[in-house]
Amino acid sequence: MCGYGCEDHFLEQDTFLHCNESLASLLQTDLTHHILVDLGMPILHHGVRYNCRVFLRNSKILLIRPKLFLADDGNYREGRYFTPYKQAPPSSPPCLETHFLPPLLRRVTGQTTVPFGIGAVATLGTIIGSETCEELWTARAPHIDHFLGGVEVIGNGSASHHQLRKLDERIRLISGATEKCGGVYLYANQCGCDGGRMYFDGSSLIVVNGKVVAQAPQFSVTDVEVVVATVNLEEVRGKRAFSASIREQASRTGKIPQVLAEEEEEEEEEEEALEFVRGQNSDGGSGRRRRRKEEVGNERGGNKGEGEEGEGGGGRSRKRDEDEGYEWHHLSPTLPLDPSTLCHSPEEECGLGPACWLWDYLRRSGAGGFLLPLSGGADSAAVAAIVGVMCHLLFKAVRTDDEGEGGREGVRRDVRRVMGYEEGSDFLPTCPQDIANSILHTVYMGTSNSSSVTRSRAAALAGQIGAFHYTLNIDAIVTAVLGVFKLLTGGLTPRYLSQGGTATEDLALQNIQARLRMVVAYLLAQLTPWVREVGGRSSSSNRSSSSNNSTNKPTPQRRGFLLVLGSANVDESLRGYMTKYDCSSADLNPIGSISKGDLKSFLSYASHKYNYSVLADIAAAPPTAELRPMEEGEEGGEEEGEHSQADEEDMGMSYKELGLYGRLRKMERCGPVSMFLKLVPAWPHLNAREIGEKVKLFFKFYAINRHKMTTLTPAYHAESYSPDDNRFDLRQFLYPVRWPRQFAAIDTLVERRMRKIKEDDLPGVEV
Repeated sequence: MCGYGCEDHFLEQDTFLHCNESLASLLQTDLTHHILVDLGMPILHHGVRYNCRVFLRNSKILLIRPKLFLADDGNYREGRYFTPYKQAPPSSPPCLETHFLPPLLRRVTGQTTVPFGIGAVATLGTIIGSETCEELWTARAPHIDHFLGGVEVIGNGSASHHQLRKLDERIRLISGATEKCGGVYLYANQCGCDGGRMYFDGSSLIVVNGKVVAQAPQFSVTDVEVVVATVNLEEVRGKRAFSASIREQASRTGKIPQVLAEEEEEEEEEEEALEFVRGQNSDGGSGRRRRRKEEVGNERGGNKGEGEEGEGGGGRSRKRDEDEGYEWHHLSPTLPLDPSTLCHSPEEECGLGPACWLWDYLRRSGAGGFLLPLSGGADSAAVAAIVGVMCHLLFKAVRTDDEGEGGREGVRRDVRRVMGYEEGSDFLPTCPQDIANSILHTVYMGTSNSSSVTRSRAAALAGQIGAFHYTLNIDAIVTAVLGVFKLLTGGLTPRYLSQGGTATEDLALQNIQARLRMVVAYLLAQLTPWVREVGGRSSSSNRSSSSNNSTNKPTPQRRGFLLVLGSANVDESLRGYMTKYDCSSADLNPIGSISKGDLKSFLSYASHKYNYSVLADIAAAPPTAELRPMEEGEEGGEEEGEHSQADEEDMGMSYKELGLYGRLRKMERCGPVSMFLKLVPAWPHLNAREIGEKVKLFFKFYAINRHKMTTLTPAYHAESYSPDDNRFDLRQFLYPVRWPRQFAAIDTLVERRMRKIKEDDLPGVEV
């Protein structure tokens, strides 16, 4: 009812008040008539806050079902706001409590009390239960006892956030639950950005006996996605009756308390429900869900049966044949989807997930677009490509015939507003580049240390995406700042290492370039809408919106501000290979928890999928910061090659190694010693001393740079080893750099291993 990400707002009574008001508004409509509604909301029961499912039918509340197990790890702190519901002990018979409704709901429903507890809703045809989000992932999930206790359909209102390669596990859990016990599982997942770092990736599912029969899109720019399926409960009953072990365990399982839902036998109501299903599954409504490779089951009902009315036997909802003693169903069960179509590849996820997150943030923030410092390197190119993917998704949505506030018409309205068109305009973009030219603004900020290769790649990529692009040289700004320093210090001038300076001078000269780029980026983010409004200069790579379908051809009004996008990947953040308050400092970072390896794979994929051909060259180029002077012989005009400053050489470790360190540190909870012990057998090509030095080098820089995570730009959460200090990776930011106890333990283990090999006298074996 209120969204899952209210966080500390769940501690406010206002949230409960507004949820009750929204529930009352819903119950005063006919939206709950002749349908069972299962929704989630916070409930205050006997002075305790619970996260609950609420079952509604015919403007009445049937049952309030509290959550048993809370999400209290990773991104979630549910135990901070709610209390897990405690069931009666196994020795006691299960029962439901009495919940007294607040005055507002009493007036609307005419009810004073409703059942509260772990129960199910019984109809004349089946029994329906529920579980909530985290409960699906627990070792002894409630659906096990529910299925064995006679429940045939389970609904799960969830808020599962996107993470690379996570949907596979989600489908596996749901499929496994219904495969073992038999049953129907309705999984409704939240869609969109909930105002934080996570994106809830939809992909709502209907699963029958282990097979997915319907699935919503995992990534969508619309607010609402609806999926429907026709299921045959006799298939569930047949599976359970066939299995001796299911029968045996079900006979020993306590029955779930049930609340009876009143049933109407009016044929008109059944016909309305069937017409809704037919409409959702017809070609006109099929755009809201992922299609199978071969369309099946669109024509529900098959051939006309003997004695039926209407073409195809679909004219009536069902017909009881008293003589034959069976019920004739006019809708055939929905066939299972092809398993190979259920999940996106990681490369697709890297583009689609952050793209939808950015669009949600952009349209809700009131900003007029994005400003991205585009260096011509892999990270900023990936961010630009993600915005390009967003524009492709929007273009497809606004060109699809589908009305409705939460559907395509809502997207059209948002796109027009963000692009600067007045309300009521019928403007439609002619290509994704039209949208990109209005929304994405890129700037290449070069210095004398920059190469023409990166400059040309940045301009080429901006042109292929359609971005409004600047190219500028910031040497004058760098010189001015160094002039102030020289004046302040009585004539001292720092030099690069290659020019005879110290490491301190060299690092300071690199950092001043990086930090000035951040300052210029925010200046442009504030003033570029004004520049475009008054007809200021634009780059030759700027592609303007050339036409639209409006007879009035309205002119967009550039207003507001631009959101600055950062482009630091998760591996560089983990190592601290960034300048504090440089271009890694921004409003949003769509790649902040994506690894370098996944980003490079995404670049290669996007170069073909979206015809951003320059991405292939960028992905193949060695990563470089271009903050030091090029070595003699590197400058060569048009023939100039890649810069000699290499990121991996500067870091002292490869991106592949960084990814492994990150997973061991966070996902496998390793400190220096346990990481060393895990890497010794994993890296047989290195001896123990080399591995020990690598581990110590990583933790040294991790300790030195951990403070940078306290100011890390809010980043799209996509990886389990994100070092985001603010919510996901709760650790100190002041560490002893030398790790005396841990490093001493590693040294002891190395010496012990060397001594053991020497005593065994095994020739040819590395220590």
